[in-house]
Amino acid sequence: MRLRIARIEPCIENEGPGKRFVIWVQGCRLRCPGCFNYGMWDLRGGFSISVNALLRHIKAEKDIEGVTFLGGEPFLQVRALSALAKKTQTAGLSVVTFTGYNYENLLKRGRHNKRLIKHTDILIDGEFIKSQKDFSRPWTGSSNQRYFFLSERYAGKKEEILSAKNCLEIKIGEDGEIQITGMGDAEELLKSLEKFNR
Repeated sequence: MRLRIARIEPCIENEGPGKRFVIWVQGCRLRCPGCFNYGMWDLRGGFSISVNALLRHIKAEKDIEGVTFLGGEPFLQVRALSALAKKTQTAGLSVVTFTGYNYENLLKRGRHNKRLIKHTDILIDGEFIKSQKDFSRPWTGSSNQRYFFLSERYAGKKEEILSAKNCLEIKIGEDGEIQITGMGDAEELLKSLEKFNR
């Protein structure tokens, strides 16, 4: 079983609780206006990797709390991701899944959706809505998006998790490439960075 992936970061601290192995899947049909991951919309973009190969990469990271699926739209690749999520939890790691779809609608749309939901500890649902842009809550970009704690893993930490601050993480590679992860006002950040180019 294979996944089409846009990007992988093995240890990120702003896409869910603790240090996480983050997987941006490739492909999204929602195409929310204002989405800054528009490079991940094309269903044919990115690269292909097997679930087992990805699991080996995940297990090689010794200092992570879990795995986060985002994108793109994870539920477009629900069969492969549900298999990976199950194996991830079996390895003792947590799973956070982001989706642009509505949680209740996902439950109505088939058994494969329910499998991924079953093996997700925290689900964040809802399209990014530009007119409702809100970076005050952790990991989300608009006020309509909701958090679902679907397992007991974070039962005692819900308040602590939801009080966390949103933030951006910036990495500069040896080749000068800048990578930004997390959720925040990237437009304001870019405007600030432009000052240094003058």
